[in-house]
Amino acid sequence: MTRVAAVTGGTGFLGHAVVAALARNGWRVRLLVRRSAAHWPCPDHELELVFGDLADDDAIRRLVRGTDAVVHAAGLVKARSRAAFMAVNRDGSARLAAVAAATAPSARLVHVSSFAAREPQLSDYAASKRAGEDAVRAARGDAPWVVVRPPAIYGPRDKETLAVFRLARGPLLPVFHGPDSRVCLIHVEDAAEAIAALCAGGPSGRIFELSDGRRNGYSWRAILDEAVRAVGGTPRILRVPPRLVRLAGAMAGLGGSLAGRASILTSGKVREMLHPDWSSAAERQPPPALWAPRIPLSDGFASTVRWYRDARWL
Repeated sequence: MTRVAAVTGGTGFLGHAVVAALARNGWRVRLLVRRSAAHWPCPDHELELVFGDLADDDAIRRLVRGTDAVVHAAGLVKARSRAAFMAVNRDGSARLAAVAAATAPSARLVHVSSFAAREPQLSDYAASKRAGEDAVRAARGDAPWVVVRPPAIYGPRDKETLAVFRLARGPLLPVFHGPDSRVCLIHVEDAAEAIAALCAGGPSGRIFELSDGRRNGYSWRAILDEAVRAVGGTPRILRVPPRLVRLAGAMAGLGGSLAGRASILTSGKVREMLHPDWSSAAERQPPPALWAPRIPLSDGFASTVRWYRDARWL
Protein backbone atom coordinates (compact mmCIF):
# COMPACT_ATOMS: atom_id res chain seq x y z
CA MET A 1 0.00 0.00 0.00
CA THR A 2 1.12 3.57 -0.65
CA ARG A 3 2.74 5.27 2.32
CA VAL A 4 1.27 8.59 3.44
CA ALA A 5 3.38 11.53 4.60
CA ALA A 6 2.00 14.67 6.21
CA VAL A 7 3.98 17.87 5.63
CA THR A 8 3.92 21.30 7.23
CA GLY A 9 5.69 24.19 5.54
CA GLY A 10 5.32 22.50 2.16
CA THR A 11 4.80 25.75 0.26
CA GLY A 12 8.16 27.16 1.39
CA PHE A 13 11.54 26.90 -0.32
CA LEU A 14 12.68 23.68 1.37
CA GLY A 15 9.16 22.34 1.84
CA HIS A 16 8.44 22.57 -1.88
CA ALA A 17 11.47 20.35 -2.56
CA VAL A 18 10.52 17.94 0.24
CA VAL A 19 7.06 17.42 -1.26
CA ALA A 20 8.65 16.70 -4.66
CA ALA A 21 11.17 14.28 -3.12
CA LEU A 22 8.48 12.38 -1.23
CA ALA A 23 6.36 12.10 -4.38
CA ARG A 24 9.36 10.82 -6.36
CA ASN A 25 9.91 8.19 -3.71
CA GLY A 26 6.36 6.87 -3.90
CA TRP A 27 4.74 8.68 -0.97
CA ARG A 28 1.25 10.12 -1.04
CA VAL A 29 1.55 13.62 0.43
CA ARG A 30 -0.92 15.42 2.65
CA LEU A 31 -0.17 19.10 3.13
CA LEU A 32 -1.14 21.64 5.78
CA VAL A 33 -1.85 24.94 3.99
CA ARG A 34 -3.40 28.31 4.68
CA ARG A 35 -3.90 29.40 1.08
CA SER A 36 -6.25 27.93 -1.53
CA ALA A 37 -5.22 24.97 -3.68
CA ALA A 38 -5.26 27.22 -6.75
CA HIS A 39 -2.08 28.88 -5.49
CA TRP A 40 -0.17 25.66 -4.80
CA PRO A 41 3.15 26.00 -6.70
CA CYS A 42 3.71 22.26 -7.30
CA PRO A 43 1.08 21.25 -9.91
CA ASP A 44 2.97 18.12 -11.05
CA HIS A 45 2.11 16.23 -7.85
CA GLU A 46 -1.31 15.09 -6.67
CA LEU A 47 -1.71 16.26 -3.10
CA GLU A 48 -4.27 16.10 -0.35
CA LEU A 49 -4.69 19.51 1.25
CA VAL A 50 -5.69 20.20 4.84
CA PHE A 51 -6.53 23.81 5.54
CA GLY A 52 -5.38 25.27 8.84
CA ASP A 53 -2.25 26.16 10.76
CA LEU A 54 -0.14 25.07 13.72
CA ALA A 55 -2.49 26.78 16.18
CA ASP A 56 -5.40 24.58 15.07
CA ASP A 57 -5.41 21.21 16.89
CA ASP A 58 -8.29 19.90 14.77
CA ALA A 59 -6.45 20.69 11.53
CA ILE A 60 -3.32 18.97 12.87
CA ARG A 61 -5.36 15.87 13.74
CA ARG A 62 -6.81 15.77 10.23
CA LEU A 63 -3.32 16.26 8.82
CA VAL A 64 -1.63 13.40 10.67
CA ARG A 65 -4.43 10.83 11.03
CA GLY A 66 -3.50 7.57 9.30
CA THR A 67 -0.04 8.73 8.21
CA ASP A 68 3.22 6.82 8.19
CA ALA A 69 5.45 9.90 8.53
CA VAL A 70 5.11 13.55 9.47
CA VAL A 71 7.56 16.17 8.20
CA HIS A 72 7.52 19.38 10.20
CA ALA A 73 9.23 21.94 7.96
CA ALA A 74 7.16 24.99 8.93
CA GLY A 75 8.84 27.74 10.94
CA LEU A 76 9.86 31.36 11.11
CA VAL A 77 13.26 32.56 9.89
CA LYS A 78 12.50 36.18 10.74
CA ALA A 79 10.25 37.73 13.35
CA ARG A 80 9.76 41.01 15.18
CA SER A 81 10.53 39.57 18.62
CA ARG A 82 11.83 36.58 20.55
CA ALA A 83 8.26 35.85 21.64
CA ALA A 84 7.11 35.69 18.02
CA PHE A 85 9.89 33.23 17.17
CA MET A 86 9.00 31.07 20.18
CA ALA A 87 5.28 31.07 19.41
CA VAL A 88 5.91 29.31 16.10
CA ASN A 89 9.26 27.54 16.31
CA ARG A 90 8.79 26.22 19.86
CA ASP A 91 5.09 26.23 20.68
CA GLY A 92 3.90 25.25 17.21
CA SER A 93 6.40 22.40 17.12
CA ALA A 94 5.31 21.20 20.57
CA ARG A 95 1.65 21.23 19.56
CA LEU A 96 2.26 19.32 16.33
CA ALA A 97 4.44 16.73 18.09
CA ALA A 98 1.93 16.16 20.88
CA VAL A 99 -1.12 15.91 18.62
CA ALA A 100 0.73 13.60 16.23
CA ALA A 101 1.87 11.37 19.10
CA ALA A 102 -1.73 11.02 20.28
CA THR A 103 -3.38 10.70 16.86
CA ALA A 104 -0.79 8.74 14.86
CA PRO A 105 1.59 7.25 17.46
CA SER A 106 3.36 4.98 14.97
CA ALA A 107 4.02 7.77 12.46
CA ARG A 108 7.66 8.83 12.27
CA LEU A 109 8.12 12.54 12.95
CA VAL A 110 10.94 14.23 11.04
CA HIS A 111 11.43 17.64 12.63
CA VAL A 112 13.36 20.12 10.48
CA SER A 113 15.54 22.36 12.64
CA SER A 114 18.75 24.23 11.80
CA PHE A 115 22.49 24.27 12.43
CA ALA A 116 21.73 27.43 14.41
CA ALA A 117 20.17 25.28 17.15
CA ARG A 118 23.71 24.18 18.07
CA GLU A 119 24.40 27.70 19.35
CA PRO A 120 21.16 28.95 20.94
CA GLN A 121 22.90 31.86 22.64
CA LEU A 122 23.63 33.58 19.33
CA SER A 123 20.16 34.80 18.39
CA ASP A 124 16.45 34.64 19.15
CA TYR A 125 16.04 32.48 16.05
CA ALA A 126 18.71 30.02 17.20
CA ALA A 127 17.19 29.87 20.69
CA SER A 128 13.73 29.19 19.26
CA LYS A 129 15.02 26.37 17.04
CA ARG A 130 16.74 24.68 19.99
CA ALA A 131 13.59 25.17 22.07
CA GLY A 132 11.57 23.59 19.26
CA GLU A 133 13.83 20.54 19.27
CA ASP A 134 13.51 20.20 23.05
CA ALA A 135 9.74 20.55 22.85
CA VAL A 136 9.49 17.83 20.21
CA ARG A 137 11.60 15.42 22.25
CA ALA A 138 9.48 16.06 25.34
CA ALA A 139 6.15 15.73 23.53
CA ARG A 140 6.87 12.56 21.54
CA GLY A 141 7.24 10.13 24.43
CA ASP A 142 7.70 6.66 22.93
CA ALA A 143 6.57 7.79 19.46
CA PRO A 144 9.38 7.72 16.85
CA TRP A 145 11.10 11.00 16.01
CA VAL A 146 14.25 12.37 14.41
CA VAL A 147 15.58 15.95 14.21
CA VAL A 148 17.27 17.17 11.03
CA ARG A 149 19.58 20.19 11.18
CA PRO A 150 20.31 21.54 7.70
CA PRO A 151 23.05 24.14 7.17
CA ALA A 152 22.61 27.06 4.77
CA ILE A 153 20.43 25.75 1.92
CA TYR A 154 20.62 27.10 -1.63
CA GLY A 155 19.02 26.24 -4.95
CA PRO A 156 16.21 27.20 -7.32
CA ARG A 157 13.50 29.42 -5.81
CA ASP A 158 15.75 30.57 -2.96
CA LYS A 159 15.47 34.33 -2.53
CA GLU A 160 18.05 34.59 0.27
CA THR A 161 21.06 33.25 -1.67
CA LEU A 162 20.03 35.27 -4.71
CA ALA A 163 21.63 38.33 -3.12
CA VAL A 164 25.03 36.59 -3.12
CA PHE A 165 24.87 35.91 -6.86
CA ARG A 166 23.77 39.47 -7.59
CA LEU A 167 26.75 40.79 -5.65
CA ALA A 168 29.04 38.33 -7.45
CA ARG A 169 28.34 40.14 -10.72
CA GLY A 170 30.36 43.08 -9.33
CA PRO A 171 31.84 45.56 -9.12
CA LEU A 172 32.45 45.00 -5.36
CA LEU A 173 31.98 41.75 -3.45
CA PRO A 174 32.17 42.09 0.35
CA VAL A 175 33.70 39.35 2.55
CA PHE A 176 32.63 39.49 6.19
CA HIS A 177 34.55 36.52 7.64
CA GLY A 178 38.13 35.58 8.39
CA PRO A 179 39.92 32.85 6.44
CA ASP A 180 39.55 30.30 9.24
CA SER A 181 35.74 30.47 9.40
CA ARG A 182 33.93 27.41 8.08
CA VAL A 183 30.34 26.98 6.94
CA CYS A 184 28.55 23.98 5.50
CA LEU A 185 26.19 24.29 2.55
CA ILE A 186 23.71 21.94 0.89
CA HIS A 187 21.65 22.03 -2.29
CA VAL A 188 17.91 22.02 -1.61
CA GLU A 189 17.39 18.78 -3.54
CA ASP A 190 19.99 16.95 -1.44
CA ALA A 191 18.38 18.26 1.76
CA ALA A 192 14.94 17.18 0.57
CA GLU A 193 16.15 13.69 -0.36
CA ALA A 194 17.70 13.31 3.11
CA ILE A 195 14.40 14.22 4.75
CA ALA A 196 12.50 11.79 2.52
CA ALA A 197 15.00 9.04 3.36
CA LEU A 198 14.57 9.69 7.09
CA CYS A 199 10.80 9.42 6.68
CA ALA A 200 11.28 5.90 5.32
CA GLY A 201 13.55 4.59 8.06
CA GLY A 202 16.81 4.81 9.92
CA PRO A 203 17.61 5.42 13.58
CA SER A 204 15.02 7.07 15.80
CA GLY A 205 15.53 9.49 18.68
CA ARG A 206 18.53 11.11 17.00
CA ILE A 207 19.63 14.56 15.87
CA PHE A 208 21.27 14.55 12.43
CA GLU A 209 23.11 17.31 10.61
CA LEU A 210 23.18 17.61 6.82
CA SER A 211 25.79 18.98 4.45
CA ASP A 212 27.12 18.45 0.97
CA GLY A 213 30.25 16.35 0.51
CA ARG A 214 32.41 18.96 2.29
CA ARG A 215 31.44 18.21 5.88
CA ASN A 216 34.34 20.31 7.15
CA GLY A 217 32.74 23.30 5.43
CA TYR A 218 33.96 26.09 3.17
CA SER A 219 35.65 29.37 3.84
CA TRP A 220 33.46 32.29 2.85
CA ARG A 221 36.05 33.31 0.28
CA ALA A 222 35.74 29.88 -1.36
CA ILE A 223 31.95 30.22 -1.47
CA LEU A 224 32.16 33.68 -3.02
CA ASP A 225 34.77 32.56 -5.56
CA GLU A 226 32.42 29.76 -6.64
CA ALA A 227 29.54 32.23 -6.92
CA VAL A 228 31.68 34.49 -9.10
CA ARG A 229 32.50 31.58 -11.41
CA ALA A 230 28.85 30.63 -11.65
CA VAL A 231 27.73 34.09 -12.78
CA GLY A 232 30.85 34.93 -14.77
CA GLY A 233 31.53 38.08 -12.77
CA THR A 234 34.75 39.99 -12.17
CA PRO A 235 34.19 41.83 -8.88
CA ARG A 236 36.80 43.30 -6.61
CA ILE A 237 36.86 41.52 -3.26
CA LEU A 238 36.34 43.91 -0.34
CA ARG A 239 36.97 42.65 3.19
CA VAL A 240 34.56 44.27 5.67
CA PRO A 241 35.60 44.53 9.35
CA PRO A 242 33.29 42.59 11.70
CA ARG A 243 32.46 45.74 13.67
CA LEU A 244 30.89 47.27 10.55
CA VAL A 245 28.86 44.11 9.95
CA ARG A 246 27.61 44.26 13.54
CA LEU A 247 26.69 47.92 13.10
CA ALA A 248 24.78 47.13 9.90
CA GLY A 249 22.88 44.35 11.67
CA ALA A 250 21.94 46.61 14.57
CA MET A 251 20.76 49.37 12.24
CA ALA A 252 18.75 47.00 10.04
CA GLY A 253 17.09 45.44 13.08
CA LEU A 254 16.26 48.87 14.51
CA GLY A 255 14.90 50.01 11.17
CA GLY A 256 12.63 46.97 10.98
CA SER A 257 11.34 47.58 14.51
CA LEU A 258 10.59 51.23 13.78
CA ALA A 259 8.81 50.27 10.56
CA GLY A 260 6.81 47.56 12.32
CA ARG A 261 8.17 44.71 10.21
CA ALA A 262 10.48 41.75 10.70
CA SER A 263 13.99 42.04 9.29
CA ILE A 264 16.13 39.07 8.30
CA LEU A 265 19.27 41.07 9.16
CA THR A 266 19.53 41.73 12.90
CA SER A 267 22.24 41.75 15.53
CA GLY A 268 21.42 38.11 16.25
CA LYS A 269 21.66 37.14 12.59
CA VAL A 270 25.04 38.87 12.38
CA ARG A 271 26.27 36.85 15.37
CA GLU A 272 25.19 33.72 13.50
CA MET A 273 26.98 34.91 10.35
CA LEU A 274 30.20 35.68 12.18
CA HIS A 275 30.26 32.45 14.18
CA PRO A 276 33.51 30.75 13.10
CA ASP A 277 32.45 27.10 13.01
CA TRP A 278 29.41 25.90 11.10
CA SER A 279 31.16 22.72 9.99
CA SER A 280 29.89 19.18 10.58
CA ALA A 281 31.33 15.67 10.97
CA ALA A 282 30.54 12.18 9.70
CA GLU A 283 29.19 10.96 13.04
CA ARG A 284 26.62 13.77 13.11
CA GLN A 285 25.16 12.88 9.71
CA PRO A 286 22.62 10.23 8.67
CA PRO A 287 24.07 6.77 8.01
CA PRO A 288 25.65 6.63 4.52
CA ALA A 289 23.56 3.55 3.70
CA LEU A 290 20.45 5.71 4.20
CA TRP A 291 21.48 8.91 2.44
CA ALA A 292 24.49 10.63 0.91
CA PRO A 293 24.73 14.05 -0.79
CA ARG A 294 25.22 14.01 -4.55
CA ILE A 295 25.43 17.66 -5.67
CA PRO A 296 28.85 19.37 -5.31
CA LEU A 297 28.97 23.13 -4.80
CA SER A 298 30.21 23.94 -8.31
CA ASP A 299 27.38 22.02 -9.99
CA GLY A 300 24.81 23.27 -7.51
CA PHE A 301 25.74 26.93 -7.96
CA ALA A 302 25.84 26.57 -11.76
CA SER A 303 22.38 24.98 -11.95
CA THR A 304 20.97 27.51 -9.50
CA VAL A 305 22.24 30.42 -11.60
CA ARG A 306 20.71 28.85 -14.71
CA TRP A 307 17.35 28.64 -12.92
CA TYR A 308 17.60 32.25 -11.73
CA ARG A 309 18.32 33.43 -15.26
CA ASP A 310 15.53 31.35 -16.80
CA ALA A 311 13.15 32.78 -14.20
CA ARG A 312 14.51 36.31 -14.85
CA TRP A 313 15.54 36.69 -11.24
CA LEU A 314 19.13 37.35 -12.23
